Amino acid sequence: MRRKTSPEVRKKMISILATIILLVIVIMIYIVGNIIEKYTPTDERAVLAEYFNLSKEDEVALILQNTKVEDKGLIFNDEIYIEYSTVKNNLNSRFYWDPNENILLYTTPTDVISASVGSKDYYIGKAKNTENYVIVKVDGNNAYIALDFVQKYTNIAYEKFSEPNRVHITNEWGDVTYAEVKKDDSVRVKGGIKSPILTDVTKGSKLTVIEQGEVWSKVRSADAYIGYIKNKNLINIVQQTETKSFEEPVYTSISKDYDINLVWHQITEKTANDKLLTLLADTKGVNTISPTWFSLSDNDGNITSLADSTYVQHAHQLGIEVWALIDNFNDNVSTYEVLSYTSKRERLINQIIAAAIEYDLDGINIDFEELKTEEGEHFIEFIRELSIKCRNNGIVLSIDNYVPTEFSALYNRKEQGIVADYVIIMGYDEHYATSEEPGSVSSISFVRSGIENTLLEVPKEKVINAIPFYTRLWIETPKSEEEIAAENENTEYIPYTLSSEVYSMANADKLIAANGISPEWDETTAQYYSKYEIDGVTYEIWFEEETSIEEKMKLIDEFELAGVACWKLGLEKQSIWDTIIKYVN
Repeated sequence: MRRKTSPEVRKKMISILATIILLVIVIMIYIVGNIIEKYTPTDERAVLAEYFNLSKEDEVALILQNTKVEDKGLIFNDEIYIEYSTVKNNLNSRFYWDPNENILLYTTPTDVISASVGSKDYYIGKAKNTENYVIVKVDGNNAYIALDFVQKYTNIAYEKFSEPNRVHITNEWGDVTYAEVKKDDSVRVKGGIKSPILTDVTKGSKLTVIEQGEVWSKVRSADAYIGYIKNKNLINIVQQTETKSFEEPVYTSISKDYDINLVWHQITEKTANDKLLTLLADTKGVNTISPTWFSLSDNDGNITSLADSTYVQHAHQLGIEVWALIDNFNDNVSTYEVLSYTSKRERLINQIIAAAIEYDLDGINIDFEELKTEEGEHFIEFIRELSIKCRNNGIVLSIDNYVPTEFSALYNRKEQGIVADYVIIMGYDEHYATSEEPGSVSSISFVRSGIENTLLEVPKEKVINAIPFYTRLWIETPKSEEEIAAENENTEYIPYTLSSEVYSMANADKLIAANGISPEWDETTAQYYSKYEIDGVTYEIWFEEETSIEEKMKLIDEFELAGVACWKLGLEKQSIWDTIIKYVN
């Protein structure tokens, strides 16, 4: 007989069942809600001032091509201003700001254009021009250039927007990928429906496709927001070539219709000019000579001169051009102090050009060595400005350069190769007086890499490779016990003191004869090499002579360079010229 459930029990069971059902319903609602939440796009909008990192009303966000950059512009009287370093590094490196004299400069092939802070006027040479806006403003330590003024001399296009203030700048032209929006959608900060919305896009609107991913693509909207949109909502993806009509500056150069065979003539006093004809009598094929006549003499941009009119007349009578050299070797002069002031650079350039005209010089050779990083931009501005006056007066401008290395990048060989006539590689001093170990002055691999790396930046018809007429005798003198004991225990132990002496080719031959040396050919350096010992002192030397010079000349021929330069007149053997003229004529 079945036992009947009491009403109280049934009521309790119903209550439990109801609770379970309710719990199941709650769980289902929670699960369904999470699913809906997970797959429902957020309508949260990005805080645009934060997105662009704008903190002031007059700040302007910069979108450069397809990149939102950290640098900010300014807006003043509805004019966009871009900070100088941003312009120089991203838009046009030929703009130059002089904070010492508060002047903005821009160089063209024929003129220096200048504008002062707070002015609407600018000068092309001495001719006054006026814009309807202030050209350059200063905010604290930063100079800002009107974007419209930058655009006058730069192949860019820009579009500005408000709320928030932003400007999109196009400075690279070529293939661009576009797509249409399939239906109304949003561009989001990141790839994902939970990422905040940057801007809304309507069906048929055009987006620039920056990068296509598997599900989301990185795009730029017409109103200059860079974000992400789902691939499935992009249609009609096409690539178009974009260009802008712009007249690029044309730099003309003096280019000789013969190979340059230049030799430097070191002049340290006026009377040394009288030796020219005697020294040239033993040469062959020299068509250019560079006397070391000029030096920076003070921090105001003045120069000293050892120039001599008779010297130039004698050279010209022999059919030899004179490219006088100016150096920065005066230890009492700050190259930075001279080059970083516009008025001092101008004084220096005017004195150089005046001397060139006075002495009927054919060219100028710039030999500014051991420049520091902070001097780089001022040096290349000096070269630009000097090139204008050389170009306008028919004077050849050549510049001496180290072989390309990280530390010498500040010389800006690429810009030299545009504005100057010849770029000379000093293909020597691979090992120099203060080197920590002995070695060749100019090994063949050193010369080759110097040429190859220079040609990455400078056209071959402007490159001259310089070779040495000297070598170094390296002397390893054993240290005394007292010297060793006095050294710091953390110092690397080297049992000898290293020194060196410079030898001309003739004196190197005398060294061989005096010590009964039998040099052996070293394939690695492409030089004859010798190591010998006298009274416990070790000597090493890599010789420069006909064979080693010929190997270097073969490289000049192989790379079809503009010619050769030689340091220096008087250190060579007469027979060397027979080797050189086989490759330059």
